[in-house]
Amino acid sequence: MAARLLVRGPCGSLRRLAAAGVPAARVMTRPMAATDIPTDEEQSTGLERKTLQALKKGMDPYSILKPKDYAGTKEDPHIVPSITEKRLVGCICEEDNTAVIWFWLHSGNPQRCPSCGSHYKLEHHEVPH
Repeated sequence: MAARLLVRGPCGSLRRLAAAGVPAARVMTRPMAATDIPTDEEQSTGLERKTLQALKKGMDPYSILKPKDYAGTKEDPHIVPSITEKRLVGCICEEDNTAVIWFWLHSGNPQRCPSCGSHYKLEHHEVPH
């Protein structure tokens, strides 16, 4: 009785396909890792899959990674990504300051913070989806 169940179970169907001449690569529904535990790339779907593929290409589509440090000078301004032509920027001018200096940053040349003089530049950022 147990032998009949094994023949008719999933192993039996694989044996029948192999006996019919169907290659094993076509029998498998998805590729597996060498340890039979799927990797993040194999099991990710949707937005997570797009993000992992972009990170593999060296891109940062949703600003996940820590931004690069800039000096804040006119030659090396702080880069502010935006999908529009202007953006509201807040600058904490001193390390222990509790007040935030807000100002509008427009695309084009770098602009200065009205309080401390740090330079900021707006750069166009495409949304990946």
